[in-house]
Amino acid sequence: MQVILLERIDRLGKIGDEVRVKNGFARNFLIPQGKALIANDKNRKRFEIERDAIEARNAAARDAAQTEADNLEGAIFVLIRQAGETGQLYGSVTARDVAEAAEAAGYKVDRAAVRLDKPIKAVGLSEVSVRLHAEVSVKVQVNVARSTEEAERQEKGEDIVAALQAENQAQADEQAGELAAAAAERGDMGGDEE
Repeated sequence: MQVILLERIDRLGKIGDEVRVKNGFARNFLIPQGKALIANDKNRKRFEIERDAIEARNAAARDAAQTEADNLEGAIFVLIRQAGETGQLYGSVTARDVAEAAEAAGYKVDRAAVRLDKPIKAVGLSEVSVRLHAEVSVKVQVNVARSTEEAERQEKGEDIVAALQAENQAQADEQAGELAAAAAERGDMGGDEE
């Protein structure tokens, strides 16, 4: 189906482009969302008449999104989650969680604007892209931790998972040393008795 785009859409085109898309994509998404018109003579004339207004509306939306992006730039959102000793989360952090954290911090971020390649499944700092407009995108940090203290340590640059693994390894080495010493002691005692 041929459509006329009313706004810029990734991998498809910019305002005013006439593109061919699958029927379902046009009928179920582009047209109901007001992102496109069916490309026929009537709609082509309508678009040309309204082109300036459409472009002005898009520019205003882009400017508002850019203002929000400037406010959002460099933001760090802390999410406290339960996790195992290896830092693996019980569950995952999704786009909805990031959007809710942004809302709680006073930013206006829609869940659909948060771009996660895959859910976050481990504690640590992650960079997440937030697309506020088709032409405006910003990166934010998501700090996933088990406690606020851990989150503060991560913000300072400490690798919590590595520190925890080193601590566990040190404890294991200490226990192994104690067991070896106890075994050697038993072995020495056993040798005296015989």
